[in-house]
Formats: sequence, C-alpha cells, structure tokens
Amino acid sequence: METWLQYLIIGIILFIIFLIVLKLSKRDFRIEANKLIGYLGGKDNIVSAECNMSRFKVTLKDVSLADKDAIERLGAKGIVEIDNQLKIIFGPNAHQLKRYIDDII
Repeated sequence: METWLQYLIIGIILFIIFLIVLKLSKRDFRIEANKLIGYLGGKDNIVSAECNMSRFKVTLKDVSLADKDAIERLGAKGIVEIDNQLKIIFGPNAHQLKRYIDDII
C-alpha cells in the first residue's frame, strides 16, 4: 500500500473520531432548559427572563421555590438573589438557554 494512501486513511479515521467526540461533548440545551425551569419552581413561577452577556436574570413569583443547589449542579458558576430575582451566571451558554426557555414558557 502506498504511503499517501495510509496517511489518507489515518486522516479520515482521525476526522471521524473528532466528529464523534464533538457530538458527545455537545450539550442538549432543551433538556437543561426543562431542568432549569423545574429548579426555578416551574414555568408558572417564572414572571420574566432576560439574558445579558453570560448572566441569566429571572424574575420569580416566589424565590423560595427555586433550588439554587440544583441550579449550580446544572452548571451555574454563581447565583445572586435580589428581591424576587435571581441572577445566574451560566457563561457563554446563557443566551442559548434563554432561547429554549422562551420557547417553553
């Protein structure tokens, strides 16, 4: 077998492995958005939601229904509670989560 053909086969195999790893590491934001809504006390508890850079700000009817520990396990890097609002730092994924949550609520 010629050398260039061996390199081509190795390249194709590496590319397929790369695609598989990329697919497995991709987060399913629909599932996470559904979980987040549950952790916020359900969709009836959410008054409004906004997104600013990496922060996801949500106004709730009853903040005590929110499970902050579960939200942090979901990937939040921090949560700040002010009155009936939670400001949740999700990083660059905040916009995508907001989009899915808007579709649900």
